[in-house]
Amino acid sequence: MKKFDPALAISSLEQFGEFGGVNPSITDSSTFTFLGAKTMVDTFHGETEGCFLYSRHWSPSNFFLSEAIAAMEGTEAGWVTGSGMGAITATILQICNSGDHIVSSVTTYGGTYAFLKNWLPKFNIEVTFVNQSDLEAVKKAVRHNTKIIYTETLSNPLLQVANIPEMAKIAKAAGAKLVVDNTFTPMIFAPYQLGADIVVYSMTKFINGKNDLVAGAICADKDFINSLIDVNNGTAMLLGPVLDPLRSSGILKNLHTLHIRMKQHSLNAMYVAENLEKLGIKVIYPGLNSHKEKPLMTKMMNEQFGYGGMMAIDMETTENAYLVMEEMQKRGVGYLAVSLGYFKTLFSNSGSSTSSEIPADIQKEMGMSPGLVRFSVGLDNDITHTFEVIKSCLQDLKIIK
Repeated sequence: MKKFDPALAISSLEQFGEFGGVNPSITDSSTFTFLGAKTMVDTFHGETEGCFLYSRHWSPSNFFLSEAIAAMEGTEAGWVTGSGMGAITATILQICNSGDHIVSSVTTYGGTYAFLKNWLPKFNIEVTFVNQSDLEAVKKAVRHNTKIIYTETLSNPLLQVANIPEMAKIAKAAGAKLVVDNTFTPMIFAPYQLGADIVVYSMTKFINGKNDLVAGAICADKDFINSLIDVNNGTAMLLGPVLDPLRSSGILKNLHTLHIRMKQHSLNAMYVAENLEKLGIKVIYPGLNSHKEKPLMTKMMNEQFGYGGMMAIDMETTENAYLVMEEMQKRGVGYLAVSLGYFKTLFSNSGSSTSSEIPADIQKEMGMSPGLVRFSVGLDNDITHTFEVIKSCLQDLKIIK
């Protein structure tokens, strides 16, 4: 069977502007007119195609982007949101009701962790956190009322690899949905093709690649997407995490270069990771032979896109991490900033930034060092020069000889 190619799926779409423009037109209307009153009624009931009612529900610009994101994932449908958290929370709240239960990876984005740990209990939705690499722990955590198994393809920030096919089997046996956040690895992984039920994204990151907006996406079958936007009980429709059409149009154009960018991010990250490891630095990168889950990732991934642009190094203490990051920024390696997927290298101390919502004792239990520095490696044309600057920073700070 021919392997699914997300880049080909996107490039095969034929999307034109209303006047024949090579880019789809930007539709900045909040509401849409109907030629007949009954058509409006039918659209309210979800019984028409090609008709738009109100932009909180659908707009032509968001439809085009949703179509392209769904093509990339190989799902029947997609829907785009105003942020990655909008995609995650709308998905979870659409599936779960009061009294339900979720099994989640404990190593997950801090905002997701906070939503699961602190916010959902207000609605009597319980969450059990597990090590996603321990499939037996995942199985044992499942209850009769478990509705979701939630994971990240590569966990943030420890870069554990989720065994999606096996987790899908556990979810299916439990009658639950496997929801996978694939933000770190678009195109590298196609979780839906591996058995996931729903794939969520922060498009803010690699998909858009410019760090000039926030946006999210949900990819699933038509039934789930239609339930999300149902005018009577759809979470996305009623909570209103809609994406602005101008931003949507920009993401769609950037999506067509994603395959090129992911290859370069991966190439650069591999070079930096390999060479830092040679210097004796403790490096976490799934493309290294020292990463115990490299064989699993290799088995599941689209190899043409590499092992991704995310890596981490352990500076052991927060103080060392701060010194190294500040020095790297001074010398032009990149920016001391949260987020990822930018064309410049970004780095942050996870425990005090993007994972700060996770209590210190849980961070320790997860195996997250207080000196962990997460890198989103950029698109540098001369990565050898970038590495030499990083090396000189470490030498001058006496981290290495």
